[in-house]
Amino acid sequence: MKPEIARFIELSQEYGRNKQYVIGGGGNTSYKDASTLWIKASGATLAEMTEEGLAELSRERLRTLATRIYSEDPMKREAEVKSDLYRSLVNPETPIRPSVETSLHELIPYSFVVHLHPALVNGVLCSRNAKSTIQKLFGETVLFVPYTDPGYTLFKKMESEIAHYTEHHGKAPQVIFLENHGVFAGADTAEEIRHIYADIEQKISGSVPSVPDMQTIPDHSLLHEILPGMRMMLSGNHAAIIRHRHNTLIAKYYGSQQDFHRISIPLTPDIIVYCKAKYLYIEHSDSVVHTLDSLRMQLERFRKEYGFDPKIIVIRGMGVFAVEESVAAADTVLDVYEDMIKVTEYASSFGGTKPLNPDQVQFIDQWEVELYRRKVAFESSAQYGLEQKIAIVTGGAQGFGAGIAEGLFAARMNVVISDINETAGRKLASRLNTGKHSNQAAFIRADVSDAVSVENLVSRTIELFGGLDIMISNAGILKAGGLDEMQPEDFARVTNINYTGYFNCVKFSSEAMKRQNAEKPDYFSDIIQINSKSGLRGSNRNFAYAGAKFGGIGLTQSFALELAPHRIKVNAVCPGNFYEGPLWSDPVNGLFVQYLKTGKVPGARNIDEVRQFYENQVPLKRGCRVEDLLKAIFYIIGQEYETGQAVPVTGGQVMLS
Repeated sequence: MKPEIARFIELSQEYGRNKQYVIGGGGNTSYKDASTLWIKASGATLAEMTEEGLAELSRERLRTLATRIYSEDPMKREAEVKSDLYRSLVNPETPIRPSVETSLHELIPYSFVVHLHPALVNGVLCSRNAKSTIQKLFGETVLFVPYTDPGYTLFKKMESEIAHYTEHHGKAPQVIFLENHGVFAGADTAEEIRHIYADIEQKISGSVPSVPDMQTIPDHSLLHEILPGMRMMLSGNHAAIIRHRHNTLIAKYYGSQQDFHRISIPLTPDIIVYCKAKYLYIEHSDSVVHTLDSLRMQLERFRKEYGFDPKIIVIRGMGVFAVEESVAAADTVLDVYEDMIKVTEYASSFGGTKPLNPDQVQFIDQWEVELYRRKVAFESSAQYGLEQKIAIVTGGAQGFGAGIAEGLFAARMNVVISDINETAGRKLASRLNTGKHSNQAAFIRADVSDAVSVENLVSRTIELFGGLDIMISNAGILKAGGLDEMQPEDFARVTNINYTGYFNCVKFSSEAMKRQNAEKPDYFSDIIQINSKSGLRGSNRNFAYAGAKFGGIGLTQSFALELAPHRIKVNAVCPGNFYEGPLWSDPVNGLFVQYLKTGKVPGARNIDEVRQFYENQVPLKRGCRVEDLLKAIFYIIGQEYETGQAVPVTGGQVMLS
């Protein structure tokens, strides 16, 4: 890699990883030498830029865009320009698509060009006094370009403005402010780019009375009751994800329709691309029913007027809600919309906002290039199946539970890992979230034997993602021993976790699932207990565990009958022994150790002999594995005609009769 390219990538990542400068796939950077221009490809992000994610173009071919005569029809013209842009690629066979702003970067005759949209800068550029403020702060050292529709029109406008500036000043501008858009900085070194942006921030921040107050406001007490119904109202063939945000800055703009109006008109192209051009405002009531009724009524009007569902909903007293097909997409929508609120706040220091007019909004919304950007930004959420479903796995920090959580996450579900082992649970969630994913893992501590703890687990899950599709009741403990060894307090503890804990999980998860089904009667949810082969037949000197698991199957059948009218399927999976997991293999408290000490395996002299004894009882000669269990879970979730079942996964050790 050329040293200059390495510095260019480092600079791009530096700005791309800071939401103060770049949100989602926004912003762009380039590096050029005498013959070649390297630029971030469409669909790539600055934060994760690599050499492989760069489009490499011939500068000689790029210059032909300035001399070609294109169609007068805007859409045909953009297609023709795009074709010439492709022909400028050094390798025309590459699948990498050059950024639409490539031609603008070629116009700026400096080695490094960095285009960003900082909220502080856009607070000026989206204001009524944008031009006069820029002139006051920077004088004639910078170029200010009035708002121009993006694409070829903006290219020709910038070509003319840069030529005029260069003729007047003897050199090309290093800083170009685009009204209602952002800023370009050009320099021949990466360090000079950093100095330019630092100077811009310093001068503008000196004209702003204060930074917007953004203290987080605690979630509303009714939020977890409203979200499941709201989610289903806004779901098509696939259930939506809803993410929300609530802070003191947002609260400043939801007090009334008049306040909301200030953040209801797009200010930049990005807000239209990611959030669309219209947003919904709801007057919140202290009644869940009244709030949902208001949402239902306003949503119907919104659809009739605009022909689409809102991506942004503002609810007075509750905050801003983003509705999308994936967690990653919803988070980007929230980031972009919150950024517009910041811009609105900053613009109040410069005469108030100057929004895009209806013609400008329509151009952006229908512009082919922006439609492509929107598609690329959210294409990871376009395939439906198990993707983006919302699941809780109790006892999810280790053993079968951790394996289940990993399997669901790999299937692109959003997974809440719940356990009393906070260290292991957080570590697993962090590991799953490493890398780029459209789904998300989270850890929420809960003790399943405590009803309040489980209620909180379900509420917080809903507040995180908007609803709940799957409850995996996996948390359990085992205490081996015969009647002469088992103490009443140990028996009660095993029962409370393995039996009562299952009841708690079903009680509170089903409440949320019922709310979803009430709004969408054909929508199915799943509750799955990870039971055991010990729930299918007695277990010598292990009655506390077996009794709770037998009871779990009774609960499963009874819950299934009660919840079937709400399309909530309740099933159990009964795995054989997971010999690789800590329940069996822990060197201190594992079952191999316990059974050796209690003499449950006659004649066994060591742990290996205990293990061999149990493996020999399985017709398929091995213990149950995570992948065996996951296949049963995926089957249960995927079908719509099984409920109240106990599915054995025992290698033939236990067969139903």
